Amino acid sequence: MKAIQLTAYGDSSVLNLVEIEQPVPSANQVLIKIAATTINPFDIKVRSGMMKDDVPVHFPFIPGSDFAGTIEEVGENVTRLKKGDKVFGIAFGGTYAEYRVVAEKNVSLMPVNVRFNEAAALAVPLNTAYSILIDAAQVQAGQKILVHGAAGAVGSVVVQMAKYLGAYVVGTASGKGIELINSLGIDEAIDYKLQDFTTLVSDLDIVIDLVGGAVLQNSYPLIKKGGKLVSIVMPVSTEEAEKYGISAQFVDAVATLEKLTFGKKLVENGKIKAQVSRLMPLAEAAEAQDFLSAGGINGKVVLSL
Repeated sequence: MKAIQLTAYGDSSVLNLVEIEQPVPSANQVLIKIAATTINPFDIKVRSGMMKDDVPVHFPFIPGSDFAGTIEEVGENVTRLKKGDKVFGIAFGGTYAEYRVVAEKNVSLMPVNVRFNEAAALAVPLNTAYSILIDAAQVQAGQKILVHGAAGAVGSVVVQMAKYLGAYVVGTASGKGIELINSLGIDEAIDYKLQDFTTLVSDLDIVIDLVGGAVLQNSYPLIKKGGKLVSIVMPVSTEEAEKYGISAQFVDAVATLEKLTFGKKLVENGKIKAQVSRLMPLAEAAEAQDFLSAGGINGKVVLSL
């Protein structure tokens, strides 16, 4: 099968298209013929070696964190899924390839109303949005939340899920991102290039940080006592949280079937729509990673197989 491998840490030039042996499912596993995967910032951090102390990999390594495709074969004891099922899900590595073996418990049936490219674009954002809004922030109807980076791949899904949960949602974006989040039904859109969010919002119940840096640091005073700050990009400050009488949490969005199936229902009910920024072939994985690294992307960069 064809796959993208890296044999050392480095820039995108270490990604190479190779021909390797197709995997075989063991007990409780399924073999998926991958139709689409996506480029995630995590993939780039792993490739660069930025995370080698916390997330070491063994070379040669196939990147990729999500997938959509068709069940090609099932291993022993697999009962929920069958050959021919259209599925999507999340894995650590191995999805920049034509086939991937995955534990059945980590694979969900695809939403019936989307294509493979859209399903792949939704897998990580749906799982992350659930981890942020339901597991960590425990969003309640009527709460006012601010989403930094609202037009990104994860941010756009966070906005849509938060609206479904009944929250009043404010989001930061710029350029075409403002048009995007307005189209998603956001209550207030702030253009961070033209406006200072710190002067426009206050007394927030929750801040969702998908940006980090000064944006995170400047968000603590905007949250009312007893409120919450959740970040997925960098550690939070317990000192700042205590100073303002709030709770702050860094979220590691562990993938589960429960999160995917929750999101699947919202997609099927029209509450969440996929945002695909660009579609590229697997062979152009290096170019696709560079495109994402350049920034300013609204939605997902998808590799189509």
